[in-house]
Formats: sequence, C-alpha cells, structure tokens
Amino acid sequence: MPSDEGRTDKNVRTPRKRRIIVGVSGASGFDYGVRILEMLRREGVETHLVVSRAAMTAMAHESEMTVAGLKALADHTYDNRDIAAPIASGSFRTAGMIIAPCSAKSLAEIAMGTGGTLIARAADVVLKERRRLVVLFRETPLHLGHCHNMLRLTEMGGIVMPPVPAFYPRPTSLDEMVMHTAARALDLFGLEIPMDGRWKGG
Repeated sequence: MPSDEGRTDKNVRTPRKRRIIVGVSGASGFDYGVRILEMLRREGVETHLVVSRAAMTAMAHESEMTVAGLKALADHTYDNRDIAAPIASGSFRTAGMIIAPCSAKSLAEIAMGTGGTLIARAADVVLKERRRLVVLFRETPLHLGHCHNMLRLTEMGGIVMPPVPAFYPRPTSLDEMVMHTAARALDLFGLEIPMDGRWKGG
C-alpha cells in the first residue's frame, strides 16, 4: 500500500486564525481598549484596530500611552477615514467587532446605519453579516436619544454593554476593575480569559 508520508492535500485547509475588529472611539475609558487588545494578543487572536481622532484626544487626558504604543498592540491598524479598508467589506471574515469605549456619536452612527467613519462602517458590516458586535457604551446620564439608539442597536443584533464595574470581586485598584470588565466583554465572543474574581455563588 502506498505511503502517505510527505504527501500534501491541496483540499485540506489550515484553520484560519481568529480575527476580531477593535474600535476605540472618543469616550472616557480609553484603558478598556488597551486591556482588550492585550488580552486578545495573549489569546492569539488577530486584531484589526481602528482609533477615532476623538479617542486620541481622550487618550492624551487619561493615559501615558502614545498612539504608536497603542497601535503596537494590534496586528493591523486602519485610519478611521479609510472606508476602503478590508474590514469595511463583508467578504473579509471576522469573528466580530468590539468597540471599547463606544461614544454616543459612534453609537448613533451605527444605530442609524450612516457608516460615515470606518468604525461605523465596520460595525454595520458585522451586523449585516450576522456576526457579534459588542459596544461598551460609555455615557451617563442618558437622554431618550441614547436609550433609543441602544434599543435600535439591540434590535439589530448588537450587544450594548455599558462598562459597569462589578464590586463582588473586591477590586483593590482601578486597573483590576478595568481588567474584570474587559474580560467579561470578551466572554461574549466565547473566549475564556483567565480572570480572578469570577462569581462562584453562595
């Protein structure tokens, strides 16, 4: 019987690395995006990053990190004005998109389907392809327009996850609170992020 040793089969495909789009928009909570990128890198997930100009302003107020440092955490980065980027097409296959933090402006653009920026267009593509979209909407208090946009996005298949901190893990630092929320957000993509303080019940 002939040996199969050294034989290659062109019909057998190597499993594609999992891809997730990460959007960082102009709301307070820049560190959520940073921690999520770090976690995805540790999990071996290929990341495609888009950062809005307003997010860069927030970063300057909230973090010592530079734009170059943030981009270094991702496998691929795109300009938010680049509507021709690969992630703007449904034929570019991904596991979905997470926007952390998500501003009221970005939420409205996605909910209304205007697609005026790459973040909004990529999110629209994720929704139309029935992939997972998670937005860490960072705004408070809320007016009726915010509530309507969250409802619209939920009806369209997205998940609105305001980054509300959990206190049962008894965090001892702000970073622990951010890490817990970031890991919980990635739970929604079926990723098992190692995390202290998961609820064990009574």
